Amino acid sequence: MRTIKGFCYLTLITDMHSRKIVGYDISNSLELKRCQRALNKALYQAKDTTRPIHHSYRGIQYCSNVYTQILKRNNIGISMTQENHCYENAMAERLNGILKDEFYLDQTFDSLQHGKRATKNVITLYNEIRLHLSLDYQTPNMVYKLTA
Repeated sequence: MRTIKGFCYLTLITDMHSRKIVGYDISNSLELKRCQRALNKALYQAKDTTRPIHHSYRGIQYCSNVYTQILKRNNIGISMTQENHCYENAMAERLNGILKDEFYLDQTFDSLQHGKRATKNVITLYNEIRLHLSLDYQTPNMVYKLTA
């Protein structure tokens, strides 16, 4: 995501079964804190999930001792790609494409605050309104509520 002052970084945590975005954060840095904020939002929403697995690429944030300890403390399995290749995380790449192409998160925003507001609205629309063929034309929220 871009602003007129530079790039912003969006961290997303998605429930693979329902395709629901359960945690996210947007920041103008790649600091670990943004990933922790997204994870904390996901943990709050998914507290009743049985045997969750956190899958990511091998970014330094996700490999850090701080981040992996949070996962372990919450009994979350850790899965990472073997290589830093987009094909190994196809669902995340597909979701990024949907948010950029269908919901226009690839535009340049006036400010980080503008980007944050847009992202919040887009995630709400994605979770509550966007139908998925793979979910038998249900929304992520519909499927998530059935399994939570």
